[in-house]
Amino acid sequence: MYVRLRSLAFFPGFRPLGSDRFASRNTNPAEVQDSMLVGVPREVKDQEFRVAATPAGVREYAAKGHGVLVEQSAGEGSGFPDVEYRAAGAQIVERADEVYARADMIVKVKEPVSTEFDLLRPGQILFTYLHLAADAPLTETLIRTGVPAVAYETVQIENGILPLLTPMSEVAGRMSVQVGAHHLEKAHGGNGTLLAGIPGVAGATVVIIGGGVVGTNAAQIALGMGANVTVVDRSLDRLRQLDTMLHGRMNTLASNTESVADAVQRADLVIGAVLVPGAKAPRLVSEAMIASMRPGSVVVDVAIDQGGCIATARPTTHSDPTYVVHSVVHYCVTNMPGAVPRTSTIGLSNATLPYGLMLADLGLYGAIARDAALAKGVNVLHGKVTNAGVADAFGLDYTPLLDAMRIEAAA
Repeated sequence: MYVRLRSLAFFPGFRPLGSDRFASRNTNPAEVQDSMLVGVPREVKDQEFRVAATPAGVREYAAKGHGVLVEQSAGEGSGFPDVEYRAAGAQIVERADEVYARADMIVKVKEPVSTEFDLLRPGQILFTYLHLAADAPLTETLIRTGVPAVAYETVQIENGILPLLTPMSEVAGRMSVQVGAHHLEKAHGGNGTLLAGIPGVAGATVVIIGGGVVGTNAAQIALGMGANVTVVDRSLDRLRQLDTMLHGRMNTLASNTESVADAVQRADLVIGAVLVPGAKAPRLVSEAMIASMRPGSVVVDVAIDQGGCIATARPTTHSDPTYVVHSVVHYCVTNMPGAVPRTSTIGLSNATLPYGLMLADLGLYGAIARDAALAKGVNVLHGKVTNAGVADAFGLDYTPLLDAMRIEAAA
């Protein structure tokens, strides 16, 4: 559903964010703005092979009159060579700094890392996953530079669904069981339990903390592989839904300290799948709980990009994905879907493209006036933190989005 924030009409002189080349100062969100130059840099995070736009997505931007800059080889890791981007209408540039210097909007997959901080420009829309509640340096950079930052993971529609986070949560949830099964193998540090078991020998016990998108997908795969599955969640309604959806084939537990501790102690594989949109993940599994697990058990904390829901979790990379605490193998890679980039890139682009087109067509203010879900994606604007979860994570002042816009209008 589209929602118009009519109060924008009272902000005279607003210049549509995202392009220094926009001549119009019209604040009517119903009117399409001038063309925008969209930049797609190559991802630089460790073994991150996804790309923010496919050639099909570039073609959609071009069809609406927008230019697209794609850094050389940005799509090769996902199976999209430069020649396909050129055929779709993109201009291929050799260096990331040229993309950042020229583009009105930067569309990425993962949050900028330190080597990219100095490339960001005030007024240039940043549209990507940010996970700011677990990233103080990036939060400080966005505040200091005044870059308008729109986070995929906090775009939220009325029913609470996070449409731009969902596809990667689906991938990560399914992958969590794959990597968990892999690391349960003795050669990879595990206790030597086959997830599926065999006739006469029980399969592994899998405990999933959180029954959202990640947890649901993890449960589906674990059940399909023959594991004994328990999902823990604080919402009884959600547990009822999962019980019906999965035909009673798994156990469900209401979340409290005792139930989590008991479940974790019995588990061969624990999957952390807790999410509070925009905020730092709550630590529901304590170090004492991890210490109670059998040696060679495995933990996969999918919530690690929001700080992790397991006390002993710390971020790892695809190059060095695991470490051991209390004889328990921990897998805490912050960009799990990057390991399956072809699937992940297409799934992500399918979800983000409509919102990217809206930003390109209308500019930032017009787009967030048109779509209330996109407005929730704005985490930082003009140096003000406009997401309460991010502000709370660092003890910063929270500025409601409209107030941040008023401050800019008065400047």
